Amino acid sequence: MRNFRLPLTIFSLIYFVSPPVMADDEKPFLKPPKVFTQNIGPEYQKETRKFQGIPSLARSPEGRLWAVWYASPTGGEDQNNYVVAVTSGDDGKTWTEHSVIIDPDKTGPVRAYDPEVWLDPDGRLWLFWAQAIAHDGTVAGVWAITTETPDVENPKWSAPRRLTDGVMMCKPTVLSTGEWVLPASTWRKTDNSARAVVSTDHGKSWEVRGASHVPPKMRAFDEHMIVERKDGSLWMLIRSNTGTLLESLSTDRGKTWSTAKPSHIAHPSARFFLRRLASGHLLLVKHHDTTKRNKLTAQISKDDGLTWSSGLILDERSTISYPDGVQAEDGKIYIIYDRNRTTDRQTFMAVFSEDDITNEKPGDTTRLRVLINQVAKPFQGSSN
Repeated sequence: MRNFRLPLTIFSLIYFVSPPVMADDEKPFLKPPKVFTQNIGPEYQKETRKFQGIPSLARSPEGRLWAVWYASPTGGEDQNNYVVAVTSGDDGKTWTEHSVIIDPDKTGPVRAYDPEVWLDPDGRLWLFWAQAIAHDGTVAGVWAITTETPDVENPKWSAPRRLTDGVMMCKPTVLSTGEWVLPASTWRKTDNSARAVVSTDHGKSWEVRGASHVPPKMRAFDEHMIVERKDGSLWMLIRSNTGTLLESLSTDRGKTWSTAKPSHIAHPSARFFLRRLASGHLLLVKHHDTTKRNKLTAQISKDDGLTWSSGLILDERSTISYPDGVQAEDGKIYIIYDRNRTTDRQTFMAVFSEDDITNEKPGDTTRLRVLINQVAKPFQGSSN
């Protein structure tokens, strides 16, 4: 499974190894899920969650924060998974318990998981998630709802829409041409599955433009991210099981990609976060150990990824993972991540500046380990 350390029930293990076989006319994962924004039932309260994690974070034009992750009442990545969205109107000091719940069918067989939240160039907020049965990425689909008013606490959302096949685990990228590139993967069962899915009409339609082949012996769910380099090429970094991130390059706007190969960036098998900052420099948030999910660090590259700074340590503890984030117009960087998905079940945020990364220490306004949500006992550490 994604974490490889999560406890497995016999039922979820059967689901992971051998997904149910269905006739062509029996594909419930293609049906729109239920989206709850009010009158949310007791079955979705955080006290009932035995698993939650894999978060994402976005910021509205006026500064409202939106965070998403997925959860389960049965303790794992299974058929009970549903998506949770919360929001904060005071820069992360307080958060709603839940603003949106997305659940295909409660106890299964369809699960909603791997959500992402993203503010597009038009000021519209997207909430993406994957929908499938079991862990079969080849039948998974990327779904989304959107809102035109992300600055309000309870906005009106569009109807759920299936955008493309696969699983989207990281944010889209906007190219200098104005095209939007969504990274989607069908995981382990197909070649050329680290896909670049492109929209040329502001998200009205999406089409697979090309994909990188990840050698099977190196694959670990892909979870790729794409940035446009200053020379116009597209650089894809990919999760792997090799102790490094894999990399792939496209020089034709994503139509063709080089076969993925190990990069010089050491990393365990886990998600990372890659983004170009307003300064023009690249931001990479990653772990420093090649086997453990600890010492989450923000680093800067001023030469398009050839070299990286030592960086700012955001959280040195173990069992922290899956960073995602956004940069605000004032330059502040917001990074979200999870900790102990089946025990503490905590979601944290770090707020810092590019200068903090360069100086390799927190500044006067830096906020680390800001608690967004938890299920277990109150957190006793620093949450300034």
